[in-house]
Amino acid sequence: MSDFKLRSMNAGDRSEVAELIYLSTNSWYVSHGRPPIFSGDPMSADIFFDVYEALDPGCGLVVEHTRTKRVVGSCFVHPRPTHIALGIMNSHPNYAGRGIARLLLKHIVDEADRLRLPLRLVSSALNLDSFSLYTRAGFVARRIFQDMYLAVPSGGLNVSVDVAGTVRDAKPGDVGAMVALEKELVGLDRAKDFAYFIKNAWGFWHVSVIEGDNGIDGFLVSCGHSGLNMFGPGVTRREEQTAALILRELNQYRGRHPLFLVPVDCGNLVRMLYDWGARNCELHVSQVRGEALPSKGIVMPTFLPETA
Repeated sequence: MSDFKLRSMNAGDRSEVAELIYLSTNSWYVSHGRPPIFSGDPMSADIFFDVYEALDPGCGLVVEHTRTKRVVGSCFVHPRPTHIALGIMNSHPNYAGRGIARLLLKHIVDEADRLRLPLRLVSSALNLDSFSLYTRAGFVARRIFQDMYLAVPSGGLNVSVDVAGTVRDAKPGDVGAMVALEKELVGLDRAKDFAYFIKNAWGFWHVSVIEGDNGIDGFLVSCGHSGLNMFGPGVTRREEQTAALILRELNQYRGRHPLFLVPVDCGNLVRMLYDWGARNCELHVSQVRGEALPSKGIVMPTFLPETA
């Protein structure tokens, strides 16, 4: 490992990290007989750098080749009061098997231990090398999600969900209730994230909430960026509430193919999504190193920012 140096990510790494994410991720999927995840310009993956830097400046990590100064590994770290989330981790395919991912992970694990905080992430169930990397480091699989996508007609989805309460756009004043709901159901605190999503300074976030007689019963965030059209984070008390929020977010993206992660044990919700035209494309696993409360609600994680 003397050929490599770990250091903090900085603004000068933006384009190199974006290209690394694009190349590394696509290379893994293509080498395993699957289509690439990213298409178009490799710089479409710069959304990861931009969002994480906006939320947590200076928390990203890169591994640099000591001779060439080339960035050969990267990872985003997303610290919150209740936990640390581990964002997308990549290593250059030309340096496979050189311990780059282990170097990144060891640094993050050591920092989590110092802060006495759990580490959380979502990893592909198809990538057993990645899954093993995390489980060897003490992560425990908690819940399985099926990745689903749906081609939204240009006129929107002509379906309805029978649900009590009002589904509406989130407002800045909802942040406190959103935090309280997620703390109750999952044990997490992400107030900073929710305020960022609702503010929507860059114009590609949308947040819906469902409000009942006793306040906010659920919320769902969506990202409409050209490089990542994905739903999450989201949490509700019941499956029909999740369906109502998914429907509202789907109709924000007419003519597109949004991706969303749904717990595999939510049978009624999954069947409803199939009826609407959703299809499966992958499986993901939420993993936690350290304490984790059993989820009491319906959780929809995302990859940006990581919300296992």
